[in-house]
Amino acid sequence: MLKRFFLICSGADLPLLNECSNAEQNKYVGIGATIFFTAFMAAIAASYALYTVFDNIYTSIFFGIIWGLLIFNLDRFIVSTIRKKEKFSSELLQALPRLILAMIIAIVISKPLELKIFEKEINQVLLEEKNQMTLDNKQQIAQQFTPEIEKNQSEINALKEEVNTKENEVNDLYETYIAEAEGRKGTKRIGKGPVYKEKRDKHDKALADLSLLKEENLKKITKKEQAINTLINQQKDVETSTQPIISNVDGLMARVNALNKLPWLPSFFIFLLFLAIETAPIFSKLISSKGEYDYKFENQESIVKTWIQQQNHQRNKLLEADKSLNEKIYSDIKDEEELYKYKQKIARDLLKLQADTFYKNQQKTL
Repeated sequence: MLKRFFLICSGADLPLLNECSNAEQNKYVGIGATIFFTAFMAAIAASYALYTVFDNIYTSIFFGIIWGLLIFNLDRFIVSTIRKKEKFSSELLQALPRLILAMIIAIVISKPLELKIFEKEINQVLLEEKNQMTLDNKQQIAQQFTPEIEKNQSEINALKEEVNTKENEVNDLYETYIAEAEGRKGTKRIGKGPVYKEKRDKHDKALADLSLLKEENLKKITKKEQAINTLINQQKDVETSTQPIISNVDGLMARVNALNKLPWLPSFFIFLLFLAIETAPIFSKLISSKGEYDYKFENQESIVKTWIQQQNHQRNKLLEADKSLNEKIYSDIKDEEELYKYKQKIARDLLKLQADTFYKNQQKTL
């Protein structure tokens, strides 16, 4: 049962192969097994690759099986269409397009399996890339909000500096009227005279202005601090909303790019392995000698080809004979007087009928 299944997979003519020896049948069993297991590995590879896209195991398995059947049909077609010839160069030329197709199939099959085999290493690369993307994203978002935040902060600093300048001015005025009272500066007279009163009034007015300035600037600073907090919260909200996009950078293309950043030698050997598996049926037919099945198949094709050539030749001869007979028959008939008179009568009746019809139509028109 298993042997027959693999023979079907090989694409060979079963009735013809059953007439061959066991050795010849075993050769095609091996070819069929290679085709089947290549398609099986292709189904697994496609299922995993599609799982990274759809994130649904049932959908992935369904389309993976479809892909495996497609690869199975292609491999079976490739192997079954290779014919053994007398010269190896002719066989190689015949198999060259099939070898190129087999290489393409090997690449398509091996790449998803490489993604699965090196999954841990790929996850590490993706993690590093996501961290870098997160930092870059925060930096780009900060560039949108930082100028406005810095502007508000500089205005706050300016308001605070204005208050500090006014405080220093008030302190200087305080020191001036105290020094006047103590006789250390100004008139250098101890006591609270008119000059002291003038300087004290100037200080008191500056102190009142300072109190009013503090109150006004405090309101402005509070408003600007609220604006800064609003901008910071908006910046955090944007960072939070964009982080899931970075976290979801885990698709098929991202994994392929991450795989390309890993050392190429292990991936190359895996590709060579699948290339060897995929091209094994083709090379097995190329390097094997012309066997019993090949001779019988060639004989069967020759029989069909000869029979078709005979049929075509007979039809051509029949057509030539029929043409010659028709020419001779019509050549003899055209000189018969009876046929001439009969056709003359028919032509005369037809002309009369046309004339009568034209006359009736003219009467109706008038």
